[in-house]
Amino acid sequence: MFVQQLINGIILGSTYALIALGYTMVYGIIELINFAHGEIYMFGAFTGMILMTRFNLPFPAALLLAMVTAALMGVTVEYVAYRPLRRSPRLAALISAIGASIFLQNLALLLWGSRPQNFPSPFKIKVYQSSFFSISQLEIIILVISFLLMVGLSFFIKNTRTGKAMRATAQDRDTASLMGININRIITITFAIGSALGAAAGVLVGIYFRTVNPMMGVMPGLKGFVAAVLGGIGSIPGAMLGGLLLGIAEVAGVAYISSQYRDAIAFAILIIVLLFKPSGLVGLPDQEKV
Repeated sequence: MFVQQLINGIILGSTYALIALGYTMVYGIIELINFAHGEIYMFGAFTGMILMTRFNLPFPAALLLAMVTAALMGVTVEYVAYRPLRRSPRLAALISAIGASIFLQNLALLLWGSRPQNFPSPFKIKVYQSSFFSISQLEIIILVISFLLMVGLSFFIKNTRTGKAMRATAQDRDTASLMGININRIITITFAIGSALGAAAGVLVGIYFRTVNPMMGVMPGLKGFVAAVLGGIGSIPGAMLGGLLLGIAEVAGVAYISSQYRDAIAFAILIIVLLFKPSGLVGLPDQEKV
């Protein structure tokens, strides 16, 4: 029983980790909480569904194109809603982020209506069982894709020229600019990558639960934010760890306490982290520069 719940938690947590990466990357670069990220996750899920149902694209192509579409949407949101307010007080950017979230929700309602829509299953139902747990082929595919994306992001950040520029910008934006780094370009790339990862999570959740709706990004978006705070917002390894731990905690709470507390568990974790370790599990305390 425990092993089964642990596996279920890791599967759910891997999608939270992908969402959390979008939050933590943007915050690490420009110190902004992109509350429209949950809606980009939702648009990614709808894009994947449309590509598979109306255009009959195979799952890998639909996933890739959904990520590209979400990346373009994320860049557009940054250019329209955040860039003009970059030197404004943080409250202005926060309000703009909430406005962008509400706008995208209503745009989705206008385009697709309020009813949930079925997401096709691209894989045959095949379950592998043992005496301790069972896992389906679909769950294995979700885990593999999620971890490949996380490993690929880690490699990109650590070993590429653009990744090093992103780390330099996150450490000190003004100094990075003086060293010849194009800050606007780095911010654009950050939004594109974070949005693409969010879309991947949306498509994976869509094929797992077999349904999508215009409001599906609200709660996963908030839980992705909780995961980022839990791990240490601004830390990429922290976002991955936070997502996995949040997924395990949520599934364990549903299994051993009550399904009614599924959402409350995430916010209880957020309150505890903010009270006792605001920097997160692997995050470093902020240091004021004098």
